[in-house]
Amino acid sequence: MSPKVALQYLLPHRLLSRLAYAAARWRWRPWKHWLIGLVVRKFDVNLAEAANPDPASYPHFNAFFTRELKPGARTPDADPRALLMPADGRISQAGRIEAGRIFQAKGHHYTAAELLGSEAAAAPYAEGSFATIYLSPRDYHRVHMPWDGRLVETLHVPGRLFTVAPWGVRAIPRLFARNERLVCHFDTGFGPMCLVMVGAMLVSGVETVWSGEEIPPYASRPVRKDWRDRGITLARFAEMARFNYGSTVIVLLPPGVAELDAGLRPEQPVRLGERLGRVT
Repeated sequence: MSPKVALQYLLPHRLLSRLAYAAARWRWRPWKHWLIGLVVRKFDVNLAEAANPDPASYPHFNAFFTRELKPGARTPDADPRALLMPADGRISQAGRIEAGRIFQAKGHHYTAAELLGSEAAAAPYAEGSFATIYLSPRDYHRVHMPWDGRLVETLHVPGRLFTVAPWGVRAIPRLFARNERLVCHFDTGFGPMCLVMVGAMLVSGVETVWSGEEIPPYASRPVRKDWRDRGITLARFAEMARFNYGSTVIVLLPPGVAELDAGLRPEQPVRLGERLGRVT
C-alpha cells in the first residue's frame, strides 16, 4: 500500500471535512480571494460560463464553488427520449449491474445493496444499469435530473470520507459503498430511478433543492425520510442537488428501461445535459 493510500485510512476524515466546511464559508476577504484565485488558476475554471463571472464578488469560497451557470451554458440533448447526463465531470464507470454487483475499478466491485443500504432498496436495480460520474474541482457542482421524477424517499447513510479522486477509486475497495452518502429514490414514467450523492474527503456538504443542507451533520446511523406525500416532482434537466465541494454522483436504473450510450468510457469528459442513454 502506498503512503498516499495509507493516509486515507489514518486521517481524521470528519474533522478535516468540518474544517473545510468552515474554511469554505469564511468571509475574510484576503482568505476567500486567495482561495478562489488558487482554484481558478490550478484547475483552469471557465468563469465565462458563470452567471456571475466576477470571482471577487462572491461572499465566500463555497458561494463561488456552487456558482450558477448563465442561461444557455448547458442545454439538454434534443432527443426527448434521451436520458441526460446529471452533471459535468468524467465518467468513472458505466455499464450493467451484474448479479447485484457494480464495477468500481479494476479488481474492485461493490454491491447495489451496500450502496443503497438494503437488499430491498437494491432489488429493482438487479441486472439494471449504472453510471458513476466524478466531479473534479474545476466542474460545475450542481446535479440535475436525468429524467422527470417524483421524489419518494431519501436515505442518509453514515460512512467514511475517502477521496473519490481516480487514484483513490482504483486503490480503495468498495469506496462508494463505504463513504457517507445521500441516496435519493425517484419514481418516473419508466419505473424507479436512484441518484446517489457520495461524500468524500474535504467535501463539506450535500444540499438538495427540496430540503436544503442534508450533509452535514454527519450521520451516526442511517436517516430515512419519506417524501411520498409531499408532491415533490422535478423535471428532466432541473437541478436536484449540489455538492459543496467536488465528489461523485451515481445513477441507477432498472433493467429494460434504457440503453446507456455504448461510447461511454472511463475518464471520458462529460457535460450536464449530454446524452447518458436513451429511454426505450
